[in-house]
Amino acid sequence: MRILIAEDDLVSRKMLEATLSRWGYEVVVTCDGQGALDSLTGPDAPRVAILDWMMPSLDGVDVCRKVREGSVAQPPYIILLTAKGNKEDIVSGLEAGADDYVIKPFDREELRARLQAGLRIITLQNQLAARVRELEEAITRIRTLQGLLPICSYCKRVRDDGDYWKQVETYISDHSDARFSHGICPDCYESVVRPQLQTLKAG
Repeated sequence: MRILIAEDDLVSRKMLEATLSRWGYEVVVTCDGQGALDSLTGPDAPRVAILDWMMPSLDGVDVCRKVREGSVAQPPYIILLTAKGNKEDIVSGLEAGADDYVIKPFDREELRARLQAGLRIITLQNQLAARVRELEEAITRIRTLQGLLPICSYCKRVRDDGDYWKQVETYISDHSDARFSHGICPDCYESVVRPQLQTLKAG
């Protein structure tokens, strides 16, 4: 898991980077708000960000607000790192789009617990997105089968989108998860199979 650190104070930035690396995370580092925004809205953006509240160019709250206002395919889990501990500031940060906050100077075990909570949420988001994709693919397959199918009135083959004629079971198998097992319906048994058996017995 890649985690973005946006912190303008060199000592705090190095301490955070060393702590996260020791925990096994891949760390992306920037020292100002604009760099954080560029990283979070660019390709292959980190899924977790730890943003200092007070930074040059854009502060952490501004970054949160701009990220939430944009069209990010996979929204990051954002933790604000702040010395502002009063309720009004915390509410302001959360309303701007932060998911959580940690008060400076941060406690390592508290930070670890909050990161783990964020990772659980990201895992759930990934699982939900995968299910949505599966449902969209299933709906697409169903719509394909609901369309008008050209079928030969003699051999009963179906014409596909590539203008090839296929057996009905082949076409349906190619466009869905259905699989066929062959049998004989009662009408065909009476009209075809039974007369053939009777002929064989008579012979």
